[in-house]
Amino acid sequence: MNETSQATASQIPVQLLVMDVDSTFINEEVIDLIAAHAGVGDKVADITERAMAGELDFAQSLAERVALLSGLPETVLDEVREQITLTEGAADLVAAVHSSGGKVALVSGGFTAIIAPVAAQLGITDVFANGLDIHDGLLTGRTNGRVIDPSAKAEIFEDLLAAGGYDRAASVAIGDGANDIGMVEAAGLGVAFCAKSALVAAADASVETRDLRAVIDLVAARADV
Repeated sequence: MNETSQATASQIPVQLLVMDVDSTFINEEVIDLIAAHAGVGDKVADITERAMAGELDFAQSLAERVALLSGLPETVLDEVREQITLTEGAADLVAAVHSSGGKVALVSGGFTAIIAPVAAQLGITDVFANGLDIHDGLLTGRTNGRVIDPSAKAEIFEDLLAAGGYDRAASVAIGDGANDIGMVEAAGLGVAFCAKSALVAAADASVETRDLRAVIDLVAARADV
């Protein structure tokens, strides 16, 4: 941790922090991990890569990828959860926002069954992600509930901002893919984290090192202006 983040990690002036999950809050792409158990890892990873680059419609690409998981036992989800690793600095960033009385929410194109338990370990209860349909202990190859596509991410960000009565200028959104553009553009500080070029072009700031403590530095720098 550098000197700036050491000085500000106890708290930062952020009322609302909304983060993408896969390759942002965590190091992995969850659907790629699940796909590896189904023997379709390379195929799903290719679709994921193109979707994050904005080359494919996200909702359609999600449906295609999830369909390839049909027939997997739901116990695979427990195994995948054990493979998840938090991105360096994620716990520090969350703690800094919580210490200042701010809210942290996760908005993900991934899956609630994987993400929510991981988020709970850091005291994050606001998790918005896709549901996986399961029947007789097997994945059906379909999602259930609201699909968290790019427009849903942007809408959820606005709903959280309004519900909490937060100052937009004191809000931060962080993501890595084209599906995060809407919420990143809506935030007071939109951060592209080790991101695809489409998001970098839309963001206020870009972090190239895989350490979320860099966001603490960005917020601190803005506060000092």
